[in-house]
Amino acid sequence: MIISSMTKNGSILALFALITTGAVGFIHSLTANNIAEQEQKQLSSQLQAVLDPHFYDNTLYQDCAIIDDPLLGDHPQTIYRARKDGQPIALVMRHVTPKGYSGDIELLTAVFANGEVAGVRVTKHEETPGLGDKVEIKKSSWITTFKGQTLLSEDDERWAVKKDGGSFDQFTGATITPRAVVGSVKHAVLFSKNNFAAIFNADNACQVGES
Repeated sequence: MIISSMTKNGSILALFALITTGAVGFIHSLTANNIAEQEQKQLSSQLQAVLDPHFYDNTLYQDCAIIDDPLLGDHPQTIYRARKDGQPIALVMRHVTPKGYSGDIELLTAVFANGEVAGVRVTKHEETPGLGDKVEIKKSSWITTFKGQTLLSEDDERWAVKKDGGSFDQFTGATITPRAVVGSVKHAVLFSKNNFAAIFNADNACQVGES
């Protein structure tokens, strides 16, 4: 009697698990495409924020290289390659600095072939609301001051906050955050300056249809 009851209960549990697994798989199949589409739209929006689409004619998120270089951060980063009529136009680099007040600050920086910065955006951070969060475009226009800047050399003294003798403003009550961002963008521009042609000659790491 007990064995029969256990067998029955076990069968019910197995059936329930099978139904649950099937339902989860079905829901995932329905939502996977939508999630991928939303991620692709978000990525496209980020890329267009730092590099105006009229500068290139390739599908930017499908043309990239994965690079592991200390100038871009402690982990491999994605670099998107902008081309027009097949010619290299700009690199759009993901990079990260661990020197934020509250931890890592993730950025996206676009640099033209001549070394001029096309645009910069902070894509993720944990900085203090009302102080360090002014690196966000929705909080202030500070991040737009990088546009049009160039780096003369690794020792270019302009690439620092004014408190450190540079040309970039710091925030009232918050110097660590802008200092970290300026330093990280400087490193990204330097990386582009030193590796522009090599990145365009690297194999494509972004498969068609992936984001």
